Amino acid sequence: MNPNPNSRKDEALLYPFPEGWYFVASRKTIEKQGLLKKTWLGVDIVVWCNGEGSVCVAEAICPHLGADLSPEAGGEVRNDCLVCPFHGFEFDISGQCVATPYAPAPKTAKLKIFETREIQGIIFAWWGSGGRPPQWNLPELPPTDSDWSGLQFWSIRFPGHPQQTTENSVDTGHLNYVHHYNSVKTVGSVLVEGSLLRSSFNFKRIHSIAGIKFFEYEVSAVANIHGLGYSFVEVREDFIGMETRLWVLATPIDGELVEMTLVSQVRQLRNPKRLIFGMRFLPLGLRTRIMNKILILSQKNDVMQDVVIWKNQKHRPRPRLCSGDGPIGKYRRYCKQFYPDGQYYNP
Repeated sequence: MNPNPNSRKDEALLYPFPEGWYFVASRKTIEKQGLLKKTWLGVDIVVWCNGEGSVCVAEAICPHLGADLSPEAGGEVRNDCLVCPFHGFEFDISGQCVATPYAPAPKTAKLKIFETREIQGIIFAWWGSGGRPPQWNLPELPPTDSDWSGLQFWSIRFPGHPQQTTENSVDTGHLNYVHHYNSVKTVGSVLVEGSLLRSSFNFKRIHSIAGIKFFEYEVSAVANIHGLGYSFVEVREDFIGMETRLWVLATPIDGELVEMTLVSQVRQLRNPKRLIFGMRFLPLGLRTRIMNKILILSQKNDVMQDVVIWKNQKHRPRPRLCSGDGPIGKYRRYCKQFYPDGQYYNP
């Protein structure tokens, strides 16, 4: 997303990497692969964990002579340490070189690492402007009781920017027009406290199959946003009596592409208010897993509708808003704190 000299003068490009916490991978994926490599905010990183479960996210370049530490290049995890394929230097999860095959470990040999946080098996790392340390923390969520399902993941990549995708949380005008929500109503005003932005709204939605209306969802949603890479939405559906959690995680890849990851979780439906395709008669665990899959499919459908727009969207620093658009101006003022070096376009 470098400035385009051919762009119109009334358009501007957002700096590709706002400061904040961004999704890396699930703990389950890291443990399964042993050593994971990906491109994350313009950096090639490697991710692994030791036997105690501590996770390291590090730049995939050996500080010794610059070898690629990825598994594709021969990097591996041995005795909880990342081993360079070039000279066998070993690095612990703090990034420090702790051993070499032929000499004492040099104290100055240390990986560039990124500070991590974990929320229910979802691993995040901090990207700071100019290498700044974390300026704020992700929230501590209530403990997940045994009546909550496991996590369901889905992701997609497309050209975009996390500020524009996260703006949907306050853009109530598009909910009806794009997603066909009905009776959309904001609840209270948008709250901004430091890195937190909270937006609440209610809506109704018809569930149809082959054009036949089966029932109408009645939904209350509270979106808790902490920076532009982390949205946590608490949802209550009153028709069925279902409680859900949804993480919407927008992670820049290389300055052009964004990876959108949805993570969903459903509270067990012990006593559904309505009969839904015979689900009342299914075993509790199976019923909950099915509802979680239905939830992620529904959210996937919404995201796919948005992606068509996002991947072709141009940033308008001076949007011509109307009264039904929602508090987009307040949201954009909130966003400026994540561009501490002034990269945010400020007309």
